[in-house]
Amino acid sequence: MSVDAATVRRIAHLARIAVEEGEVEKLKGELNAILGFVEQLKEVNVEGVEPMTSVTPMQLKMRADKVTDGGDAAAVLANAPQTEEGFFLVPKVVE
Repeated sequence: MSVDAATVRRIAHLARIAVEEGEVEKLKGELNAILGFVEQLKEVNVEGVEPMTSVTPMQLKMRADKVTDGGDAAAVLANAPQTEEGFFLVPKVVE
């Protein structure tokens, strides 16, 4: 797969990145190099290789999946800029 100048401009537009006309050719080369590297990775045989979380063997720490109220409402409300009667106070956004 190869990226052309029009594709570079489209990617920049979608990413909301301002790209000067003089930078298009440089970015085209960089994107093509990245895609070439991805093509190389596709050649690696990974059959039978388990997914890893790290390069060293380790188990993810598990905890019980239970819903709590946070335990201390006063501590949670202490982070809010404004509170009223135990609730977050937010500015009115709809007329």
